[in-house]
Amino acid sequence: MYQKIITYHQQKYETLTIRELLKKWLIPKKWQHFFRIQQDVLINGTYHSFNTIVRDLDEITLNFNFSPRSEQHYLPGNDSVDVVYEDDDIIVVNKKAGKKTHPNIKTENDSLMNDVETYLTNGHPYMVHRIDMETSGLVLISKTPYLVPIFNRQLTTKTLHREYLALVKLDKEIPDSGTIDLPIGQDPQDVRKKIISPTGLDSVTKFKVIQKNDNYALLQLNLLTGRTHQLRIHLASQGWPIVNDPLYNPHKKTGNLLLFAHKLVFQQPFSEKFQIISAKLSKNMYNLICAYLKQPKSSPNPDN
Repeated sequence: MYQKIITYHQQKYETLTIRELLKKWLIPKKWQHFFRIQQDVLINGTYHSFNTIVRDLDEITLNFNFSPRSEQHYLPGNDSVDVVYEDDDIIVVNKKAGKKTHPNIKTENDSLMNDVETYLTNGHPYMVHRIDMETSGLVLISKTPYLVPIFNRQLTTKTLHREYLALVKLDKEIPDSGTIDLPIGQDPQDVRKKIISPTGLDSVTKFKVIQKNDNYALLQLNLLTGRTHQLRIHLASQGWPIVNDPLYNPHKKTGNLLLFAHKLVFQQPFSEKFQIISAKLSKNMYNLICAYLKQPKSSPNPDN
């Protein structure tokens, strides 16, 4: 059984019942029902009606004494993981380019989730979100299935958001900042690819130029939606393909895709606090970007 004990810190002018607090914490309605009928929400060690007002510094105990929505386990992997942040409930890892986030079939053992399965000797990883195989950078993983629906709701409400860095080829001029709002659908000619399609899913990307020359630009990118290949197809559609993109960049490839998920922002479950996790570019990627932009390697890393 997963149990969470929280000291409630009342916000200014906030008066919440137990029911309202569980809703604020993004706990699914079905789980709220289980908590009530099983009396598995305790205030200072005692069960109270869901209409009870929660007071400042009350100790709230949540006993998740019911089955999670899903519970998938992975075969152990063989590679080490680059852990950027870890606590009792979550782990954030820096994925290498060329490594899948998760296996496509249960018998695979060469994805990031397989490697984290090996790393968590006393538990299992539960996927919150994914990044493309060719993309490197931060991935948030839960250590319990009970937090996955909460993080999914944070993704939906944009409370959990991701920021990327990308080096692009300037086949066309680029403004200093802007928004790309174009729907994305499946390419009928190639199952590996996506296309801009009027019948596709709504997709929105914000971009800002950090540095550029006549041929290349380093961009800061924010996902307002999370479609497969969204950043890659959005940028390519504007004439700014990501350097070394094997699917959407027509120019010669000389290495890994220069797209890096460098920052994660999310709200700590059962809390008002926000967590900001960031990672620096790898030395190799940093040196490549400096070379494309013709900057000295002593230039500041954009994550500093």
